[in-house]
Amino acid sequence: MPDFGLLGHFSLLGSFGKLGAVSAILIVFTLLLADFFDTMGTMVAIGAEAGLLDRDNNPPNAQKILIVDSLAAVAGGAGCVSSNTAYIESAAGVGEGARTGLASVVTGLLFLVATFLAPLVSVVPYEAATPALVVVGFLMMQQIRGIDWDDLEIAIPAFLTIVLMPFTYSITAGIGAGFVVYVLLKVVRGKASVVHPLMWVIAGLFVVYFALDPIKHALGVG
Repeated sequence: MPDFGLLGHFSLLGSFGKLGAVSAILIVFTLLLADFFDTMGTMVAIGAEAGLLDRDNNPPNAQKILIVDSLAAVAGGAGCVSSNTAYIESAAGVGEGARTGLASVVTGLLFLVATFLAPLVSVVPYEAATPALVVVGFLMMQQIRGIDWDDLEIAIPAFLTIVLMPFTYSITAGIGAGFVVYVLLKVVRGKASVVHPLMWVIAGLFVVYFALDPIKHALGVG
């Protein structure tokens, strides 16, 4: 039988007392930024593969998707398991025709059944997932044909985003680098006035995100 002994064993506010307010706030900020942009990147990539983006290349009902993802992440924390969030591996299912969400329901039910087969996971080598990941990478790379590679202000941030995701094992780090470099290029080329205020805010947040370790060291936070 699956072991649900850790279910519900968490303290909502206890961390603030143990870690201190500053340290806890920095941790919450890191998790919030990472989860939000991981989900956004996944949502756009999978939406593009499924052909579900609108005329501005934005996923429809983005707010609802983010709310569901947030509730799932909270549920994962309450269950003391890894964060439940949208995964880019879903592109493999979309590539085979998944569009309506029924595939996700079936996958969830299969995972529920799989909890009773958890001991068998130890006999399955991680290399078994490699073919699916190759397909996912192939499907993702198909989307770069829509990038204007002749525009340096678009191409360089896009290149850094694509390259840093696998090198840092983080969708968030790749997206963050793209935001920061995009704003930096606009400033260097004398086009700071055309940068949307929200871009300034997001780029600033990512600068803080990348500088978290020095900030923690300066504040004496462990």
